[in-house]
Amino acid sequence: MNDLQGRIVVITGASSGIGAETVKILAQHGAHLVIGARRVDRMDALVSELGNIEGQVIVKQTDVTKQADIDSLIRTALDKFGRIDVLINNAGLMPLSFLSQTKVDEWEQMIDVNLKGVLYGIAAVIGPMKLQQSGHIINIASIAGHSVFATGSVYCATKHAVRALSEGLRQEEPHIRTTVISPGAVDTELPNAISDKRIGAATQEMYQQAISATKVAESIAWTMAQPANVDVNEIVIRPVSQSQ
Repeated sequence: MNDLQGRIVVITGASSGIGAETVKILAQHGAHLVIGARRVDRMDALVSELGNIEGQVIVKQTDVTKQADIDSLIRTALDKFGRIDVLINNAGLMPLSFLSQTKVDEWEQMIDVNLKGVLYGIAAVIGPMKLQQSGHIINIASIAGHSVFATGSVYCATKHAVRALSEGLRQEEPHIRTTVISPGAVDTELPNAISDKRIGAATQEMYQQAISATKVAESIAWTMAQPANVDVNEIVIRPVSQSQ
């Protein structure tokens, strides 16, 4: 992981779960980080937990559904460090429901966060990375981007779209490395967004087998540490006991 020393990394959804664990691992290996999420207090607590890393981690309140927020997050990194080596589009939501429940507000929220948030991130960094003739965009998808399950129709659609966008980006921009991380059940806050109590209880039961968010963060760090001519395009990571 010595190759991570001095890397300039931007992470969205950094206040908890996979995002927060990735911040910890990358900071420990000497990366410089600009991290964004809505909950600034949680990010500040994370930086305090990391200890003596003055200037190594910059916190910026960011709502990924707002393009201006994403643009500001990226500008902060460029103004401070002069370049961006890696963008990790991590922010995501999973309010599962049956289509017949017509929870349109939740559908729109998933599209805004899971899909448009990723697009805003790509739009903000693609220009600087093309100028650099280098860069790495890591998009957090899901095994839901590989299959579809009842109650997850819209969530699965957004994650299938993230994989499609990532593959299109890989083909269009040969100087930018592109990685999709597709986790299964991971011990994060993701199931907490489910408003239907029955679906929520069933999901929480399934998540009893969840793996640690740290393991996903380690996978992210591993892809970043590969030689510049190696592009790890996708990793699927889930509990051994998870069948789908």
